[in-house]
Amino acid sequence: MDWLVTCALPDPGPAHRAALAALPVTALPAGTTLFRPGDRAGGFLVLTEGRVEVFLTGPSGREILLYAVEPGQSCIQTTLGLMGDEVYAGEAVTAGPCRAVTIPRALFLRLMDEAPAFRAFVFRAFGARMAEMTRLLEQVAFHSVERRLARALLTLARDQAVTATQAEIASQIGSAREVVSRKLDALAARGLIETERGRVRLIDPAGLRRLADVT
Repeated sequence: MDWLVTCALPDPGPAHRAALAALPVTALPAGTTLFRPGDRAGGFLVLTEGRVEVFLTGPSGREILLYAVEPGQSCIQTTLGLMGDEVYAGEAVTAGPCRAVTIPRALFLRLMDEAPAFRAFVFRAFGARMAEMTRLLEQVAFHSVERRLARALLTLARDQAVTATQAEIASQIGSAREVVSRKLDALAARGLIETERGRVRLIDPAGLRRLADVT
């Protein structure tokens, strides 16, 4: 039962408690691909440690980070696959070392039918993830790349610096690496940042915040 508490999963009741408690916790190295486009969901992955990032890749090879999954959260594509028999459209990769439990498809569907608390947890997580996806679409559709980039730099910064490649930053904001490169050069020319290989140093965080708040 320890992993159920760690992941904030509700108690499914005595009829299913033992079945969940018996599921093994699996260690997943960083960079492990959990699913690819066209795969079918075989079970409901529950993270106990770590972070999984889900990407969508276009025909040109450009990637966008759809969302990340951490303990207590769910993967919307997996839920759709298990409940609606939809194939995966994106790719999920562990961002670092992870530990996870997979609830087999048959047990997941049984819990959805017979355990109201578990069903409510899945639907709440699904709703929260849908809200995140809507906000992402809004950002990409209505906010400039410059504004999204400023917000991402402020969010990702640790000790006034962002350690990430331009391609990684581009995937975070739903843009192309070449566009991000040009925008970073422009921000550097304005004295807001300094760029190094794989690193961006924030020189004027207040100026970036003003830029991030521009509509």
